[in-house]
Amino acid sequence: MSSIDFIKMHGLGNDFVVIDGRSRPIALSDARARAIADRRTGVGCDQLIILEPAADTNAALFMRIHNADGGEVDACGNATRCVGDMVLTETGQDRAQIQTGAGLLTVWRSDGGISVDMGEAKDQWMDIPLAEEADTLHLEIGEGPLQDPVAVSVGNPHAVFFVEDAEDIDLAAVGPVLEHHALYPERANVEAVSVLSRSHLRVRVWERGVGITRACGTGACAAAVAAARRNLADRELTVSLDGGDLTTSWLENGHIIMTGAVAESFRGTLPEELAQ
Repeated sequence: MSSIDFIKMHGLGNDFVVIDGRSRPIALSDARARAIADRRTGVGCDQLIILEPAADTNAALFMRIHNADGGEVDACGNATRCVGDMVLTETGQDRAQIQTGAGLLTVWRSDGGISVDMGEAKDQWMDIPLAEEADTLHLEIGEGPLQDPVAVSVGNPHAVFFVEDAEDIDLAAVGPVLEHHALYPERANVEAVSVLSRSHLRVRVWERGVGITRACGTGACAAAVAAARRNLADRELTVSLDGGDLTTSWLENGHIIMTGAVAESFRGTLPEELAQ
């Protein structure tokens, strides 16, 4: 196989290796994705993104997402913003649509960086999905200090836990247990959330298939929706993650708008052992 170029990008430290497969198909096994994502022997990233031709004619491209463990997932908010920045630069357009496993997502430039309409947040147990019928506003699950979460889907499943101080939570200990809880058949993204005010949340994230991340766009959106559903916060929020701040707006139609900075770190070519 000939060489494969990549771009390393990040949104608030949530980092991605982006490979353009629009002109030629890129075959990618789970093992190969894990090797590229490995921070010691590969390029290193939270998610590996493959750009492909879109089946939907309204979309600029299809974005395929692999977590660091190699598994494929449907949604990644910060990756959508990074790829959106690329597409808007390529096309010179004000707005663009990106096709994902979670549907068509619209991106545009704004004063705060790149915005994305993440679509409609879902709160019905079968849509998240959960393994059985349950009250998604108060799930009867927990581990250690994390108890009584809100279940939300933002194209992927989340368990949002509210705590006095998110900094005090040992996510490395409780995150893996909750990620694999039997109530979440597709595994859970886990958020520890402190409500700083009606307009400000502090969020730390254990991301399924990745671990602790400096930022998580869908996690920020899930935390915002969960806080509003419990009447702990308003629908317009600043969400402070380990890597910086995102702003979220949960609209009356159920869609979530997320805005934040993106950056390109560097470009390179995969070494032969990772490109085949």
